[in-house]
Amino acid sequence: MGLLAFMGPFGIQELLVILVIAVLLFGGKKIPELAKGLGQGIRNFKTALKDEKPEEEKKEA
Repeated sequence: MGLLAFMGPFGIQELLVILVIAVLLFGGKKIPELAKGLGQGIRNFKTALKDEKPEEEKKEA
């Protein structure tokens, strides 16, 4: 199974339309900055979820 099998309801045409709209809205230079910020936000969210412990474990530690 390749990458395309995991894309769900989105096909190549839909992704191209989304990409074109993003380039028109933000400009070509701004998209890498937006992607970097989005990636950092997701990474921070995941680490925050992993670091949370239930209240009982916090009291014992």
